Amino acid sequence: MRSGVIAQKVGMTRVFTETGEHIPVTVLKLGNCQVLGHRTTEKNGYVALQLGAGTRKTVYLPKAERGQFAVAKVEPKRKVTEFRVSEDALIPVGAEIQADHFVVGQFVDVTGTSVGKGFAGGMKRWNFGGLRATHGVSVSHRSIGSTGGRQDPGKTFKNKKMPGHMGVDRITTLNLRVVQTDVERGLILVEGAVPGSKGGWIAVRDAVKKALPKDAPKPGKFRLAEGSGEQAAAAPAEQEGA
Repeated sequence: MRSGVIAQKVGMTRVFTETGEHIPVTVLKLGNCQVLGHRTTEKNGYVALQLGAGTRKTVYLPKAERGQFAVAKVEPKRKVTEFRVSEDALIPVGAEIQADHFVVGQFVDVTGTSVGKGFAGGMKRWNFGGLRATHGVSVSHRSIGSTGGRQDPGKTFKNKKMPGHMGVDRITTLNLRVVQTDVERGLILVEGAVPGSKGGWIAVRDAVKKALPKDAPKPGKFRLAEGSGEQAAAAPAEQEGA
């Protein structure tokens, strides 16, 4: 199980194929996505990578967080996330993950925070049908109707779908296909829509319901901080032939 990446949603555009068909894509940008630390079974009880992305001014950081970034020898990050990985998929601390960590054609799962809509009624929030337009209904055409029984059960049950705050939820969209990658600019183009607003942080990982392509780099495609060039472990097929 490989690590995912932290990307920032730029917006949507479209890509044309050789036959002239257009594919709607969402542009995701890797903003200096680096490994900040390891989580091991001996010390933490599980195996994971801690990644950080973006930039943040040191003056606004608590001293404890400054120390964490100082130990990893990386600049302070705006967004920090952990990704569960297998023990053979650990990437060195300080390494910067590249856009070609994902190969063209593979499927990924993306997680983001949906756009906030504020207070919304039942029809917009839960797709209720509303009340009749006639037959005695006046003023309350978009209301939700009854919310519970009378004498039995005599109350409104918990989790009843009602008007309220809509949006700002953690949403995961499964099986989006990677259309293009741009290593120089750190861009990943995935087919379809991605939850969240422009500029929002998105977690991208290998799809759990689709097989990982054989040519996907393992444990990943990254560049070491010392400038020794891009590093990637050999695929299992290459290891067997060695």
